[in-house]
Amino acid sequence: MAKKLTIETEDGSTKFEVMLNPSNFNHNYTIKYDDKKSKALGIFSSESKFAGYEAESIDFTTVLDGTGVIKTTKAIDVSKQVSDLKKIVYDYIGKKHEPNVVNVIWGTLYFVCRLTSFKVEYVLFKPDGTPLRAKISLAFSGFMTNKEEALQSKRSSPDLTHVIEFKSGDTLPLLCQQVYEDGSYYMQVARFNNLDSFRVIKPGTKLLFPPLN
Repeated sequence: MAKKLTIETEDGSTKFEVMLNPSNFNHNYTIKYDDKKSKALGIFSSESKFAGYEAESIDFTTVLDGTGVIKTTKAIDVSKQVSDLKKIVYDYIGKKHEPNVVNVIWGTLYFVCRLTSFKVEYVLFKPDGTPLRAKISLAFSGFMTNKEEALQSKRSSPDLTHVIEFKSGDTLPLLCQQVYEDGSYYMQVARFNNLDSFRVIKPGTKLLFPPLN
């Protein structure tokens, strides 16, 4: 069976696995431009300047079904499933003074985010009004702390600090070539990151690539 999309709290202590994987899934990327500068007389449009990236976002719809049509290991209570999901993504956490930051995990996706929209459309009921099926529409915005956001800028400029996760098959000279367009900076980057050897770097290690002076 294919792995189900899972939503978990940031520390992984509480998880919600969807009943059915989404048939459609949107991953949105947005660029901001600053075009508020005053236009010269006779000029109909001003030049838009790159102003940064908006947080990435995702949205998808899934279904909860309590009719028994979909085979599960146990009977599904749709109302309880909605409540369980709501506790993870929506409810206010007193100790944090805000809703949870969550991880959305599916296949190769690992998205750290916060809920921006949660819509429940009940589409089938028992005669007494108990929900038997619901469509759940969810939207999330990517989340980083201020420190992470400052470090993980993905703007391709040698004047900005980059954070890159070292992957199997990477080499430090190759990463320097990608960041600086010059692979010869590998020794300086190795020293900056206090590496014992630029040849032996464990996959998953996060490396800082400082701006050029």
